[in-house]
Amino acid sequence: MKQYIVDAFTDSLFSGNPAAVCIPDSRLSDKLMLDIAKENNLSETAFVFKTDTDFELWWFTPGGEIDLCGHATLAAARILMDKNMNKTGKDTKRLIFRTRSGRLTVEKVGNIYEMDFPAYDLAEAEVTEEIAVAAGARPVEAYMGRDLLCVFDSEETVRKLKPDMEKVKMLDGLLFQATAKGKDFDCVSRTFAPKLGVREDPVCGSGHCHIVPYWSEKLGKDKILAYQASSRGGVLYCRVKGDRVILGGNAVVYSEAELLL
Repeated sequence: MKQYIVDAFTDSLFSGNPAAVCIPDSRLSDKLMLDIAKENNLSETAFVFKTDTDFELWWFTPGGEIDLCGHATLAAARILMDKNMNKTGKDTKRLIFRTRSGRLTVEKVGNIYEMDFPAYDLAEAEVTEEIAVAAGARPVEAYMGRDLLCVFDSEETVRKLKPDMEKVKMLDGLLFQATAKGKDFDCVSRTFAPKLGVREDPVCGSGHCHIVPYWSEKLGKDKILAYQASSRGGVLYCRVKGDRVILGGNAVVYSEAELLL
């Protein structure tokens, strides 16, 4: 089985968010997909299954299956387009994936891969002492979607965060998203996912389905240029489109391997 490693949301190797992309000839068991994700020990591994008309896409972290992942979707699209694995047999710059989060499309526009994802509804939450202690700083606002989204007073605060991972596990929400208004970007963010066995996700696409709608409303603009301020860093070209978020980014292929299964 072929496996590729792709750095997503970057135009250079050793930055952005690395994801593994596996393209099996036939369906794999959930246990085997999880075992492969654990062995890879990356934040996400994507599994692409060809159907008669399109592709099914599954995502696994070392901690289990998840329902949406931006950077691994971007990585999968890069490989499928590079290898011309679309269902028509013709060169195409648009792919359709069937996923647990519904039908997702990826379109290549210039050098950017644009993903059409659902936006998460956000409900305002109380900024509790538990959140402040877990984060290592007190947010000025908090919201709940799939993830806990915390808004901080400055980019510097977000960059310097050192969350207590055991305490973050006790908070509501699947992931912990920290964001602030940026200096050179519309917003900056960091993503922590200890519940999924990932301390910090280098660049979280699905997290921006929380972050981008918030900043779009706050800044009064549809287009948001976002930066994920992890040690690897990553840039996302985003826009809000009704109840959807368009997430754009580049991707670079790092490796190609054969898994001996």
